[in-house]
Amino acid sequence: MKADLALFEDYQIRRVYDETKEIWWFSVIDIVQELTQQSDYQTARKYRNKLKEGLDKEGNESVTNCHRLKMTL
Repeated sequence: MKADLALFEDYQIRRVYDETKEIWWFSVIDIVQELTQQSDYQTARKYRNKLKEGLDKEGNESVTNCHRLKMTL
C-alpha cells in the first residue's frame, strides 16, 4: 500500500492507495474536519461520532460495525 496526501481546498486529506485492489482509502475524520471547518482534530472526531450515533438511532445501517482504523500517514 502507498500512503499519500490529497489536497482539498488547501487542506490535506490523508489517503492510502491499495495497489492490489486499485482503490484509494481516505480519512473520514480529515474530510469531516474540513467540511465542518473544525480547527481541532478531536472536535471533528467527536462530531463524526455524534453524527454516527444519530444515524444509528434513525435506523441507518453502517457498511461496517468496526471502530475507526488508524491511518499510517
